[in-house]
Amino acid sequence: MKNLTKRFGEVIANDKVCLTVRRGEILSLLGENGSGKTTLMNMLSGIYFPDEGEIFINGQPVVIRSPKDAFDLGIGMIHQHFKLVDVFSAAENIVLGLDGKAVIDRRALSEAITGISRKYGFEIEPERKVYDMSVSEKQTVEIIKVLYRGADILILDEPTAVLTPQESEKLFAVLRNMRDDGKAIVIITHKLNEVMEISDRVAVLRKGSCIGTVDTACTTPRELTEMMVGRSVTLDIDRPSVPRGEERLKVVDLTCLSEEGVTLLDKVSFSAYGGEILGIAGVAGSGQKELCEAIAGLCPVQGGAILYAGEVGGVPLHENLVGKSPMEIIRKGVALAFVPEDRLGMGLVAGMDIVDNMMLKSYRTGKGPFADRAPARVLAADVVERLSVVTPGLSAPVRRLSGGNVQKVLVGREIASSPSVLITAYPVRGLDINSSYTIYHLLNEQKEKGAAVLFVGEDLDVLLELCDRILVLCAGRVSGIVDARWATKEQIGLMMTHSGKGGGKK
Repeated sequence: MKNLTKRFGEVIANDKVCLTVRRGEILSLLGENGSGKTTLMNMLSGIYFPDEGEIFINGQPVVIRSPKDAFDLGIGMIHQHFKLVDVFSAAENIVLGLDGKAVIDRRALSEAITGISRKYGFEIEPERKVYDMSVSEKQTVEIIKVLYRGADILILDEPTAVLTPQESEKLFAVLRNMRDDGKAIVIITHKLNEVMEISDRVAVLRKGSCIGTVDTACTTPRELTEMMVGRSVTLDIDRPSVPRGEERLKVVDLTCLSEEGVTLLDKVSFSAYGGEILGIAGVAGSGQKELCEAIAGLCPVQGGAILYAGEVGGVPLHENLVGKSPMEIIRKGVALAFVPEDRLGMGLVAGMDIVDNMMLKSYRTGKGPFADRAPARVLAADVVERLSVVTPGLSAPVRRLSGGNVQKVLVGREIASSPSVLITAYPVRGLDINSSYTIYHLLNEQKEKGAAVLFVGEDLDVLLELCDRILVLCAGRVSGIVDARWATKEQIGLMMTHSGKGGGKK
């Protein structure tokens, strides 16, 4: 790619970026939120068309106007959110959209898929339905889909975001086999430990420009971080030693069912204490989302209890939150804050500005028919300054902010309420390293103030460094609760698949 430029109105997403990807290598693409990584790869994969610059494949200039053009040139992109049809089998998804006969030769198709699987080390059942697959199996289908179409250049966007450590190792082994076969592989990731482990070279983007490309063997995580943010950044996640406080939240035999009667949470029990961060780990879809929403009053509960213990004006408050709506929980004086996984669908209103989003939890408490925007404006200004939110102004609609900045607004609002129980579901998902460490610092501040913090995360390295204890969920059940200071990634990974022995329900 030579001098690639892409503009969206007055915003320059990529500014004369030059990047070379070689055959037989794995190139990691690093950068802060909004640095232009995904936009650059979207131009290579045909989703965007560059305003300026050229793309060369095998030394020849090419024009890529659509994903079909990219496929014809041997370029395939595996997106973070999979593009699969759930009711189709793996084989049907792999050939979907290709030219061919009206009737599929399923035997020949299965043989071709099996041949690709054996060559690179995949494990897949061609006739298995997608809705019966784990996250890693769906990812396997996506990768085989682009390989079946003849891709020699593969782009993977956050490929390990929802994988267990064991699944990540399997993926890395496959990627190494593909590299050894001469494929060119580009990985977009925020995980520096994975960059150092799997990549041959690292390209760093900052504010739309390519800062440089370095050999992985000749650099360190600290140097890469400095290239990303333009200054020195401390990469150590603090875990301040705080005496365990009172029991703030006790969940007893919590059971939740879906509308179809499927068990989402099966007799989940644990306690969360003031002055600690309790991590919640599990493969995607193990009940993390339902657990958080049940505590916050957003998910119906079929059995069990959610017992809250706190104070209102110095008077002890004990409440069972089961059956109460979020508004009833607030009116009872329960100091609970929730940062949901779905930022714009549940946490914020996309069409409203930052000030109005700050008022969502407090506008009903005002006197008279008109809402007082002055306190919300002060809070919004404080959040923008403290968390370095990149925004045109306080009156800008939240939908115009990048995903990372939207998350900062949401976390800032919830922490501002001085909660005694803070529930955060994937609070650093999609955030760059610098922003992630800002969030970690804020969570530690709440811990030091005596709050009980529930941290649902997908990066086991972060969970082990940040949290005091880790609760592991598997298929809606508690596999165990371990001390994060002594646990290992492998131990937790086995517990996530119900194969390991947890530390018991402590």
